[in-house]
Amino acid sequence: MWLSLGALGVVYGDIGTSPLYALKECFAPGRGIGLSPPEILGVLSLMFWALVLVVTVKYLGFILRADNHGEGGVLALSALLGRSGPRRGKTGLMVLGLFGAALLYGDGIITPAITVLSAFELKPAIAPYAIPCAMAVLTALFVLQPRGTERVGAVFGPIMIAWFLVLAILGGAEVVRHPEVLQAVFPWHGVRFLGEHGGVGLAVLGVVVLVVTGAEALYADMGHFGARPIRLVWIGFVLPALVLNYFGQGALLMHNPEFAERPLFALAPEWFQVPLLVLAILASMIASQAIISGTFSLTRQAIQLGYCPRMRVVHTSPREIGQIYIPEVNWLLWAATLALVLGFRTSSALATAYGVAVTTTMLITTVLFCVVARAHFGWRRRTALLVSLPFLFIDLAFFGANMWRLEGGAWVPLVLGVLVYVLMSTWQRGRALLAERLQATLPSIQDFIRVVQHGNVPRVPGHAVFLTGNSDLAPPGILHNLKHNRILHEEVAFLTILTEDVPRVEEARRVEVHDLGDGFYKVVARFGFMEDPDVPEMLTRCRAHGMDFPPAGVSFFLSRQRFLPTRKPTMSLWRQKLFAVLTRNTLGATAYFRIPPSQVVELGSQVQL
Repeated sequence: MWLSLGALGVVYGDIGTSPLYALKECFAPGRGIGLSPPEILGVLSLMFWALVLVVTVKYLGFILRADNHGEGGVLALSALLGRSGPRRGKTGLMVLGLFGAALLYGDGIITPAITVLSAFELKPAIAPYAIPCAMAVLTALFVLQPRGTERVGAVFGPIMIAWFLVLAILGGAEVVRHPEVLQAVFPWHGVRFLGEHGGVGLAVLGVVVLVVTGAEALYADMGHFGARPIRLVWIGFVLPALVLNYFGQGALLMHNPEFAERPLFALAPEWFQVPLLVLAILASMIASQAIISGTFSLTRQAIQLGYCPRMRVVHTSPREIGQIYIPEVNWLLWAATLALVLGFRTSSALATAYGVAVTTTMLITTVLFCVVARAHFGWRRRTALLVSLPFLFIDLAFFGANMWRLEGGAWVPLVLGVLVYVLMSTWQRGRALLAERLQATLPSIQDFIRVVQHGNVPRVPGHAVFLTGNSDLAPPGILHNLKHNRILHEEVAFLTILTEDVPRVEEARRVEVHDLGDGFYKVVARFGFMEDPDVPEMLTRCRAHGMDFPPAGVSFFLSRQRFLPTRKPTMSLWRQKLFAVLTRNTLGATAYFRIPPSQVVELGSQVQL
């Protein structure tokens, strides 16, 4: 019950606020369709079957099955593909998954802007002041992010319960007065609408996708609540409330087409319009909070999986591991969101920009699921194709219907996604090239130990830990230390921290210690992509494996490379320079691995990519 309440407050915030603007945008002036009963029934039918086929059948019925040890989302799906996917075409599929994850950042800036702005546009009296009001609320929301959502999250569920109940009651009352609107459940109304309106119908289909824009959040937040609570809440509460409200708005427009600009607000009696406005603003803030928190979680996954430079991750709750705050991401989202509000100025204009990034991510999810179902779940090729092709057809229809909106601003989240992808892919490629360069120049740990033993290197009392990215190679730091200081500690540990493509690593596999003799140890520490590495805590675990390095008495040696761009064909010159900039601005290993700064010694070197 509690998980279901939490899922209601977090997972369904985005999709639950779509009634604020979805049907209104379908009949916006200049859209090219009227408000006759056949046209209203056609649009409602498309909305109903989009909710059923995309959310209920595709995501809840199939996509949620593709969990990576309980975690969902495009990056988790990509990690699953990397572990069990086919060899042929794997690189292309991984690139596709990375691009899908990058597009979610576009969703992360446009969702807060459109939901909060549309809430303030509900009441005509305050609509002229919607822009400054929305900017103030959004600024307050981002300012409060460092405090975390633990206290506020306790009221998210009850507020969303009230929101969905109000949606159901307002819409249901109108449906009771005009039950003929229930004909929209028959799919032929939607098919007839598309057939009669041609290109205009396809354009409207691109707006209908607004009712399912939060579907990807169902998958991404699966690790926080589990698949079963998400399914139960949708089937038993959210879906009926949304359908009743959309049908109620449609029934209202059949008999009162003059309310086309604000159909949701027109459903409420006069005495309830102010409470509805307040509730809508609260629901829009919750929807914004959900996508912001999801962006933080996505960024941490990208950092751990090696797609993003290290950033400071702040845990805002001592009990909930998923509640985190990343300052750089928070303020970049804030600036981009306010820029959208100022640039587009109305929720209708923002609705035009919405859709391309979301439908592209949905399309990528379907393609990756088809491959994972075949490679990881052992489905027959025919079965995987029979399940995936209908969803692929729907995704392509939504994707194609949104492409015409590129000139209207849909390019903004798409360009942002491309930029994020370039940053991620450059960072990943640069790290791979660096590993290749070091592997070609560094000796093995065994060879280094033999040199020390035969060279009579002086050993002084104490413990030293040298971090290395390759557990078989001597780190550059120890080579520079030996070259310049000509001395080593009595006990030396070579520490490699690995991030595995699972959310959390079992305790039995957390630490692996190898005694190499003569005071040398090789340590491999494993963490999942939803965990934060903690080196001092990891050293404490090593005592059970026969290596007693007291964390307070250890000297940590870190290697810092400075990259020199070259004109070699391994990577284009501009990407080399970009990688160098990212490296200079990445969070230091000291802070990221929670190493006490007073115990750290950094040794630098220059590397050509």
